[in-house]
Amino acid sequence: MISIFLLLLHIFLNLFITSTALGVNYGMAADNLPSPSVVANFIKTQTIIDSVKIFDANPDVLRAFANTGISVTVTVRNEDIPALANGVEGRRWVSQHISPFYPQTKIKYICVGSEVLFSNVTDWINDLVPAMRSLHYALVKAGIQDIKVTSPHALNIFRYDEILPSLMRFRVGYDLSFFAPILQFHNWTKSPFMINPYPYFSPNLSRKLNYALFKPNPGVYDNYTGKNYTSMFDALLDSTYSAVKALGYGDVDIVIGETGWPSQGDANTPFATMENAISYNEHLVKEIISGKGTPLMPNRKFETYIFALFNENQKSGPLAEKYWGLFKPDLTSTYNVGILRHKQSAPAPTNPPPASSGKNYCVPKPDVSYDQLRSNLDYACGQGVDCTPIQPGGICYEPNTVQSHAAFAMNSYYQTKGQSYFSCDFAGTGQLTIVDPSYRSCRYL
Repeated sequence: MISIFLLLLHIFLNLFITSTALGVNYGMAADNLPSPSVVANFIKTQTIIDSVKIFDANPDVLRAFANTGISVTVTVRNEDIPALANGVEGRRWVSQHISPFYPQTKIKYICVGSEVLFSNVTDWINDLVPAMRSLHYALVKAGIQDIKVTSPHALNIFRYDEILPSLMRFRVGYDLSFFAPILQFHNWTKSPFMINPYPYFSPNLSRKLNYALFKPNPGVYDNYTGKNYTSMFDALLDSTYSAVKALGYGDVDIVIGETGWPSQGDANTPFATMENAISYNEHLVKEIISGKGTPLMPNRKFETYIFALFNENQKSGPLAEKYWGLFKPDLTSTYNVGILRHKQSAPAPTNPPPASSGKNYCVPKPDVSYDQLRSNLDYACGQGVDCTPIQPGGICYEPNTVQSHAAFAMNSYYQTKGQSYFSCDFAGTGQLTIVDPSYRSCRYL
C-alpha cells in the first residue's frame, strides 16, 4: 500500500513540476495556415506549450488535439450568450460542442464570450452570469466534472486608468452588480477569473515603454504595501488581485487569457516592432515558467495564454493586428522567446509587409456573426455592387467563406457609395482600415 502511494505521489509531483502553465491563443483568421492536425503535432513535439485557447468550438481543432495531452479551451461567441442563459440551450450546446470530443480531447475551460463588458451590449452583459451557470449545470448533468466555465475580461474593468496596484477597484456600477456575481460563481465552482492584460494598449505608452517591456526602469512604488513594481505586467496582475480581494474573493484563482505584443506595424503603431515583441514575450515566458509570482502573489505560477500562435493575414484593423504571432504559417519562428524544444535555424527573409496607401477600406469588425455577415453580403450585392469576382469561378471566390465574400462586398459598397463613414456602418458591424485587404490576384476597389 505504501509503495503504491509513493508511486502515485511521484507521478503527481512529476506532472506538477513539468507543467509549464504556458498556453497560446490559436486564432485562424488567415488563408495560409497549416491544418489543425499539423498544428497539434507541432505544438506537442516541437514546443513547451501545454495548452491552447481557440475562439470558437471548431470541431476540426477539437479532433486534432485528441489524445495529445494538450489542454484546449473553447469559446462561446458573444452573440450566443443570451440564448445560453436558458438551461435547455446550455445542455444542447454542451451535447453538440463538448460531449462528442470529451474526454479524448482534454477540454479544460469553456470561455463564455470574450471581453463582454468592453462590448457595451446590454444583453450580453446581463446574461453573462446566467449563461455561465447554465453551461456549468449542463456539464454537471452530462457527468463532466473537470471542465470549468469562465469568461475573459479586458482591463477596462477597473475604476482608474493609473493608480497604485493595492488601491485598484472595479468600475463603479459594475463592481457589485456584475463582478460580484461572477466572482461568487468562480468561488462556488472553483473556476478561475480570466483577464486579458495588454501593456501594449496602455495609455501614454511612450512615457513608460521600458516599464511595459520588462526593461530596466525606476519602477512604481506602492507606499501602501511597500512593494516596488518594475513591470507593468506584475502591476496589472496585482491590480486585479486587489480589486477581486476588495469584493471578498481573494482566494479565486487568476488566469491570463491573452497577453502579447505585435512584431510589426505601420506609422500609426510605432511600438509594434520586432525588438519590443521579443523583449515583452521573452521576459513573459521566463516569468511564467519561473513561478516567481508578483509582489502581492509571490511564488505563484500563473496559467498564461500568449496571443498569438500565428501571424494572421486576414485580421482586420491596423496592420499590427496581423503580426501578433509567435510563428509564421510555415511553422518557423517569428522570433525566438524560448518556447521551442529544439532551436530552429534562422528563417529565410520574407517579402516585406503590405504597405499602407493611406486609402480607406471597409471590412467587417471581428466576431461579427455568420448571419450578420450573410445579411451584409446580400445587402451590398443587392444595391448594384459588382459581386461577380466573388461568384464561383471569380477571381475573389477563394477562400469560399462568408467572411471573405462579405468583406469584399462591403468594401465595394463603401467605395461606390460615396466613401462616407455611414456607407461602412452596416448596422454597426463594419469598420474602416487603411490596410489594403487585397490578396494574391484578388484586388479590392
